[in-house]
Amino acid sequence: MLEKGWNPRLPADTLRKGFLDINPTAYSFKIMLDKVKRHSKQSMDDTFDYAKQKWDKSHKVPDFKVGDLVLASTFNFNNIEGPKKLEDSYVGTFVIVA
Repeated sequence: MLEKGWNPRLPADTLRKGFLDINPTAYSFKIMLDKVKRHSKQSMDDTFDYAKQKWDKSHKVPDFKVGDLVLASTFNFNNIEGPKKLEDSYVGTFVIVA
């Protein structure tokens, strides 16, 4: 543990540009790792944005208001005994209070 300075976490972090004794091959490897890191971050951001656009395009926020009558799905109910296919898919009508 260092008291001052920084602890390198990856081999690429130990290579600083100002040092004169850096092997050119190691320095070019560090440059390549930096490019790959930037490219992968950009690709993940692009993929996230694309997935968000597709989700937002096909899903809408339900517009419930206080006093509306709604049904509750029984899909995740674990306390129902007997054959599930004979049970109702929805229960209720419930009033939205707040």
